[in-house]
Amino acid sequence: MMGCWMLNESVSVILALLWLGVNLYLFIDTFRWYGEEESFFYTRVILGSTLAWARASAVCLNFNCMLILLPISRNLISFIRGASICCRGPWRRQLDKNLKFHKLVAYGIAINATIHIAAHLCNLERYHLSQSAEAEGLLAALSKLGDTPNESYINPIRTPHTNTTTELLSTIAGITGLLISLALILIMTSSTEFIRQISYELFWYTHHMFIIFFISLSIHGAGRIVRGQTPESLLLHNVTFCRDHYAEWQAAARCPVPQFSGKEPSAWKWVLGPVVLYACERVIRFWRFQQEVVITKVVSHPSGVLELHMKKRNFKMAPGQYVLLQCPSISSLEWHPFTLTSAPQEDFFSVHIRTAGDWTRALHTAFEAEGQTIKEPRSLPRLAVDGPFGAALTDVFHYPVSVCIAAGIGVTPFAALLKSIWYKCCESQTQLKLSKVYFYWICRDPSAFEWFADLLLSLETRMSERGNTHLLSYHIFLTSWDENQAIHIALHWDENTDVITGLKQKTFYGRPNWNNEFRQIAYHHPSSSIGVFSCGPKALSKTLQRMCRLYSSADPRGVHFYYNKESF
Repeated sequence: MMGCWMLNESVSVILALLWLGVNLYLFIDTFRWYGEEESFFYTRVILGSTLAWARASAVCLNFNCMLILLPISRNLISFIRGASICCRGPWRRQLDKNLKFHKLVAYGIAINATIHIAAHLCNLERYHLSQSAEAEGLLAALSKLGDTPNESYINPIRTPHTNTTTELLSTIAGITGLLISLALILIMTSSTEFIRQISYELFWYTHHMFIIFFISLSIHGAGRIVRGQTPESLLLHNVTFCRDHYAEWQAAARCPVPQFSGKEPSAWKWVLGPVVLYACERVIRFWRFQQEVVITKVVSHPSGVLELHMKKRNFKMAPGQYVLLQCPSISSLEWHPFTLTSAPQEDFFSVHIRTAGDWTRALHTAFEAEGQTIKEPRSLPRLAVDGPFGAALTDVFHYPVSVCIAAGIGVTPFAALLKSIWYKCCESQTQLKLSKVYFYWICRDPSAFEWFADLLLSLETRMSERGNTHLLSYHIFLTSWDENQAIHIALHWDENTDVITGLKQKTFYGRPNWNNEFRQIAYHHPSSSIGVFSCGPKALSKTLQRMCRLYSSADPRGVHFYYNKESF
């Protein structure tokens, strides 16, 4: 088990370091090449070191654009994960976990794009200055090349009176560069957590501007503005000798006028492979879209949560995974992610959808879900299901002790997990490595997730009947209440059941004291490897990471906490 955990954590770190190392290598190697290459000597006379900065950042930008599409191809990853014989165990789970690599690569694109834009703006200014009256010597001679028919230019700015902005926007490189910049800015800003929460539709539609981004990137270099000396010219025109005799270029046989051409564009070569993979992923998604999804049950909870039970041919899932849902009657383009709340052992898969935006509100309206209802499948709107994806919580079963911590809506991934634990306990032939689960649920208003409280009550009753109450220890913390709730609790106090949830375990008021909780867990399991899984806000995540480090023993034989975060 320790080997599996080390592999899972190490692969993420190794991937990040490998990505950083390749970026640094490409940048340094390209920077050095453009700083020393003989064919670009005259170009460096005009542009200086900004040439190397522009080209090195361009190579790194192309490399990251090649990588950015790979994690998006979730269907291909799911096929590899499910079909490949060699893709088992921790490697299989690792494919899902490293979808976060997408964000790291996006930062790489933003950084290199910024450097590239800044370098090209400097290049444009240097081109313009080299045409001014103050330019002299070799710099002036180079800028005047191209005025006669037998010459090729090196400076795209042809006169000192040229408006650089107008010139820029009249070229392929300038127009596509502007489109790339605008698309990248919109994609990055709309991808923030704040935007995704208040308007997922805005994030969804804006993110698809990556199509404009990649098309523009592929043809960005077609204008070949940055030019170097041609190989044929280098054979006749020795730069080392001729650079000091620029006044004699027209007459000297040893120094004919140098000829220049733009470098062949290469961005399309970097992105062609991932674009083909992405196209294949779209085909797979369309195929999955066509597959029939039978809705077997619809339940509308009073808290504004819609519960859907569905069946689909050859659908296989693991606890903690999610699916993408599309309702063509609402939108033929939008796919929205929802965590699966059913267990793999059940003959259906389910999601719980809370009304939180235009799309979910429209879905509730489309299903006309009022009260608790079960409808005939043919009378319901059609749903398309893509997935499942992601499996971070599967590692719960690879520890002897697991601590699961949910905050608010982050409780959803744990529904399938707790159900799965129950089914595994009921299977006599199943030998569970997991012997103890501590579950913490922190919420402001339990009524908003009363469906989950009902699930806990059902599990509590079943485990009590089977004599497995020792397996699950759960703790519910209510962080917000008013005077009326306090009076209701006081008037309806019951020694056997909790007033709010109806469970035997009493609800705690306030936030957990994580020092006490971790200290108690460490005390009861002194020589165990304990997996900590959380789904909640960043502040909670940072606190739990700190607790894991604080209460892990320095002795290899002591207790060790291993932190795993589930995104939602």
